[in-house]
Amino acid sequence: MNFKIFAELIELKAKTASVFPFLLGLAYSLFHYGVVNILPLIIYFIAMFSFNCFVDIWDNYNDYHNAVDEDDYKQNTNIIGRENLSLTTIKLLLAGFFGLSLVLGLVVALMTGWPVFWLGLICYFVGVFYAAGPKPLSSLPVGEVASGFTMGYLIFLIAVYISAYPAFSWSWLTIGQTLLVAAPSILLIANLMLANNTCDLDEDEANHRYTVVHYIGRKGALSWWIAAIVLSFVAIFVAVALGLIPVTMLAMVLLIPLMIKFAKPYLKVQIKRETFISSVKILMVFSLVQAVLMYIGLLF
Repeated sequence: MNFKIFAELIELKAKTASVFPFLLGLAYSLFHYGVVNILPLIIYFIAMFSFNCFVDIWDNYNDYHNAVDEDDYKQNTNIIGRENLSLTTIKLLLAGFFGLSLVLGLVVALMTGWPVFWLGLICYFVGVFYAAGPKPLSSLPVGEVASGFTMGYLIFLIAVYISAYPAFSWSWLTIGQTLLVAAPSILLIANLMLANNTCDLDEDEANHRYTVVHYIGRKGALSWWIAAIVLSFVAIFVAVALGLIPVTMLAMVLLIPLMIKFAKPYLKVQIKRETFISSVKILMVFSLVQAVLMYIGLLF
């Protein structure tokens, strides 16, 4: 297995969905609490990244194992069949990434407290059952919500808690504030899966995977996709107005023309190998600029 195949197996191009919420959580902690617990935060990052790799390999493995369309999807589309990868190697990778993330996650929980354990447990539950079982979350209408909430919010929230521990305090106000700040990540990560499911609608239905796109149709999915991008900008402006993030974040408005440019090819035609990248670009650029502007804001 060369690096290119390995990168596709772990969905390296989509790792923005986990890395930037982490970076945003660190910036938010510095902005509000002015502290950072660097060692547990680094350990948490390795654990989080390892588990994210496990989830993506796990997803590919289960899609391959449960595929109904064996002649086309299993042998020509799924990376395991297409590249004739050893199932023994896949299982070893799964065990390695899962074991590493679990051990490191427990270490962080011992260092910072039980909230990390319980929040991490939710992430593990969603990650494992995202692709496993007779009705995995990824094949149900809840897949977008599950991925957006766990990756967009819980990764961010855990990073804030670990970085600010023990200054961090739990309250409904804290939950509401962090939800608002993380809203763009939640929405755009959910959009990533929505775009994927929209492109794969026919293939998913052939393999008895009935995602939300099956129920709301392509037109409804595209309307949701657009609305999520608009709401991401709205969340930024509201958070600035409430003083939750620095005023430098208002510069996000400069991204609107670029977001429109990225969105146009996907809105015209939804083809996985041609236009799905539009959603990846939107998430990557939005999240990158959001994180950079947060850290610039810390200077002032």
